[in-house]
Amino acid sequence: MRLGFIGSGAITEAVVTGLMKSRSDVETLVVSPRSSSVAARLDEMFPIVRVGKDNQDVVDSTDIVFLAVRPQIAEEVIGELRFRDDQHVVSFIAAIQIEALARWIDAPVTITRAIPLPFVADLQGATAIYPPHDQIADLFSSLGTAVQAKDLKQYDLFGAASALMGTYFGLLETSARWLEAEGMSYDQASTYLRQLFGGLSHATGAAEARSFEAMASDFSTKGGLNEQVLTEFAENGGTQALTLALESVLKRIEQR
Repeated sequence: MRLGFIGSGAITEAVVTGLMKSRSDVETLVVSPRSSSVAARLDEMFPIVRVGKDNQDVVDSTDIVFLAVRPQIAEEVIGELRFRDDQHVVSFIAAIQIEALARWIDAPVTITRAIPLPFVADLQGATAIYPPHDQIADLFSSLGTAVQAKDLKQYDLFGAASALMGTYFGLLETSARWLEAEGMSYDQASTYLRQLFGGLSHATGAAEARSFEAMASDFSTKGGLNEQVLTEFAENGGTQALTLALESVLKRIEQR
């Protein structure tokens, strides 16, 4: 495969790193020079990686082109490029629909959208793909798990769910700061919470057949402390706030 990346930020670095760990069929991999530090780092780490002279060089040198630029500049960046009819374009750009991408590209290329997460660097996590495409699914399956959305609504829901990452770390930060306020050092609180949630993540992955509700019950003694925290979290608006936030994110995604 000859792969090119327009935009060389954190997600590009994660995907390229994962590909270099998992794929032996990548013949050429060209990255955009836009983020010079990331591009130079990838070029130094992996002999197969080359930094393109510019974005057009990335397109000209590859068959599958990954778009990983910010939504605010996407039209400007993509509109300046000339694509070949036989190319496949995979967009990582949040909330930009295929119809808009097709207008900006202005060539009969194949377009797929994908939501790779930072964990693909370690061959972990799930990447949502739409529309379904076996070659792209196979590529991302080698970086963890590929989930092919059956329709745009499902893909947008995956996108909304991916917005939970900041909240996850925000929950850890809130808990660590509470422990600090109660007299524990922040470093000690951080160490404990990392191990606690790391163990829960492992338990979640090992029990894929069980619902989250069932697992909450498994880890909560009747009338115990875990049940108390979950109950008070819900009664004080925690679950409602989370639901409202997800609905708001989904609405924002669908309006693009």
